Amino acid sequence: MTDMNQNQLAGYIDHTLLGATATSEQIKQLCREAIQYHFGAISINGRWVTLAGEELQGTSVKVDAVVSLPLGGDSTETKAAAAKDCIFAGADEIDMVADLASIIEGDRQYLAHQLLAVLKVCRSMRPRVLLKVIIESAALTDEQKMFAAGVANDCDVDFLKTSTGMNAAGGATVADVKLLREYAPNCRVKAAGGIRTAKQALELINAGAERIGTSASVQIIKQFEAEQQQ
Repeated sequence: MTDMNQNQLAGYIDHTLLGATATSEQIKQLCREAIQYHFGAISINGRWVTLAGEELQGTSVKVDAVVSLPLGGDSTETKAAAAKDCIFAGADEIDMVADLASIIEGDRQYLAHQLLAVLKVCRSMRPRVLLKVIIESAALTDEQKMFAAGVANDCDVDFLKTSTGMNAAGGATVADVKLLREYAPNCRVKAAGGIRTAKQALELINAGAERIGTSASVQIIKQFEAEQQQ
């Protein structure tokens, strides 16, 4: 990826603002930055989807809504309904936190049922809506990550996402991106959590990540641009 230019890197990025204290003006600023720097998407709470859609109308920037953040403990019915509400409000993509208890306990039936229920909502739309499943990889053992990846692969979800960025266990790592790529070959990988530098972003992309979720997007692009000019 050494020949990647600034706009190509920006296209990988889901420009993120998920704080509970975010205001409408901050969401508008997020949208303005996404347009200015050509980010692929903005990632926000469902509360703000309608506003973001209005701000981004006529641009190529996608609206990515997060469901069941940060714990993932909502029922399947609640997650499916929340995804549907976000999509009807204008979301192009859904990031859903997986049920971590089912991953830790190895409950394939529960996890698969949930993924398929939300995926059904996303796939029923025209155009269909991407589903990214967050597994909080830093909080899991390798065996649990493999299990989650295998179920997601069998369910054919669009993306596996490493982290919410809100768990004390940590965020994205190159090793986890490679593991998810290996054990879920039918899924793409979104790396998120603790990504603050252009070097980190490029390492994760080189490891196989096809999306980068970060709130440090502008900082990363400015750093990348400065390094390219040296």
